[in-house]
Amino acid sequence: MIMVDNVVVSDELIKARFMCNLAECKGACCIEGDAGAPLKVEEIGIIEDDLDLIKPFMTPEGLKVVEEFGVFDYDSFGNFVTPLIKDRDCAFVFYNDGVAACAIEKAHLEGEIDFRKPISCYLYPIRVSKSGPIETLHFHRWNICSPAFSFGQQQQMPVYQFLREPLILKYGYAWFKKLEQLVAKKKLR
Repeated sequence: MIMVDNVVVSDELIKARFMCNLAECKGACCIEGDAGAPLKVEEIGIIEDDLDLIKPFMTPEGLKVVEEFGVFDYDSFGNFVTPLIKDRDCAFVFYNDGVAACAIEKAHLEGEIDFRKPISCYLYPIRVSKSGPIETLHFHRWNICSPAFSFGQQQQMPVYQFLREPLILKYGYAWFKKLEQLVAKKKLR
């Protein structure tokens, strides 16, 4: 493990190879699982504020769920998550040529909103746990991502490098540079 400021980075994030392959997985992480994507309290407010600009990219089913229940739900542990359509698809999912995509991210990419998407989605397959002031970054292995493991191996793409942009968004450029320096120093790659 590597400690960068108050963040513990598991060795697997350095050593494992991973690179999303949407052509193969079809965005399964947006439609599989037993709960929606984890949300931070401040993200709920942002999504609520931006909802009218996100709605044009949502499916009718997703719109119905959000209009009826709001932009968040609770998982079995009482944590905030995105709501689901019939206990399956994220309410913010839409399909582009059979590939699940995010309406929030689409609104961002179209220049409608500044918020890209929930950080838990952007960082996936990294999951963050917190204990006091310390955060720990874990690698979440899920069989639906097997095409990403194969593709990442083929491209020799470490998880932390594939997720460079969301890690910088969450922790800052200086933090990411420290991580890269520590990885090089420890020769973990």
